[in-house]
Parts: sequence; C-alpha cells; structure tokens
Amino acid sequence: MAQHPQKPEIIRVADLSPKRPSVFDLAPNAEEMERIADGLDLLGLRKLRFRGEIRAEGRKDWLLQADLGATVTQPCVVTLDPVSTRIDTAVTRRFTPEHETMIEDAGGEIEMPEDDTQEPLPREIDLRRVMIEALALALPDWPRSEGAELGEMSVTESGAEPIRDEEVKPFAALAGLRDKLKKDD
Repeated sequence: MAQHPQKPEIIRVADLSPKRPSVFDLAPNAEEMERIADGLDLLGLRKLRFRGEIRAEGRKDWLLQADLGATVTQPCVVTLDPVSTRIDTAVTRRFTPEHETMIEDAGGEIEMPEDDTQEPLPREIDLRRVMIEALALALPDWPRSEGAELGEMSVTESGAEPIRDEEVKPFAALAGLRDKLKKDD
C-alpha cells in the first residue's frame, strides 16, 4: 500500500522506503506558476499539476513515474498572438548510481545514452526541478495560431527570374524531370 502524499518538493533518497512507493502531488500556487512561466518565457501558465510516485527498482535504483498536466500560453511563431495549449504527458525518470553519461567517441562525436529517462542518483530528488524540466520538454516548439501561415519571400537580382519556395525543396528538380518525361510520352 502506498504512503500518503508528501508535501515537500525535495525528497531525500535515504528517506524513501524500498518496500512501498512514495506518492507525491505538486500543484504550484499562482505566484509559483508565474515564476515558472517567466523562467520558460511563457505568456501564461495555468492548472500546473505534477503527481506520481517514486519506488525502488532493483537494489540501488529508483523509478519516478508521474503525470504532468498544464495549460500554457505561448506567442505564435508567425503572428505573435497568444496560443494556448493543454499539455498532459507521462513522465518517467530512472535514478541510478550506474548512470551512463555522454561519451565522446574517437571522432569527437558525442553519444547520448540510449535510455533518456536515466539520471544519476542524487542524495535528494527535486520534484520541482523534474516537473519544470518535463514541462519545458513538452512545450510545443512552434506554436501557431489557427490559420497562421508564413508568406512566401522572393529575393533576386534585378532582371533575373526569382526562385520560388517550391523550386528549392529537395525533390523539386525530380518533380520537374518527372513532368518533362510525362510530356515526352
């Protein structure tokens, strides 16, 4: 049976029970949500809630599973009008002492670990940090107002034929060749 919800945002790993899950439920107040919104460059943040549990996984690892919900307002990338988005996402983090870190190979390329839910096991798990990180990752990259479209831009030297957006797409030349072959038939 799970323990009753804990209030603190910081959970000491030494205080976690290896036999039963520790339940948490974070619902920041309006002032805290305003600070989070400012930190993430949001126009607004409402109904932020992060709830779940942390339980032992094996002998040394801890598994955090939670649900994150929020309503965010961001500027449209085209018009800058406010765009509201509802976010509901599952969050998983595996805290382990054998955390794989980024490795640089012989060619200087950096390889990320395969399991992107894995994190090093800290002395304390900061639920607020995990919540804000999960929210930042769930935000739409390119929020758009309904019907917002980017216009087409044409720049060319005087007297030259302008290049259209269609012509610089990767397969535009192949489409032109295909059309030419159809005409020859």
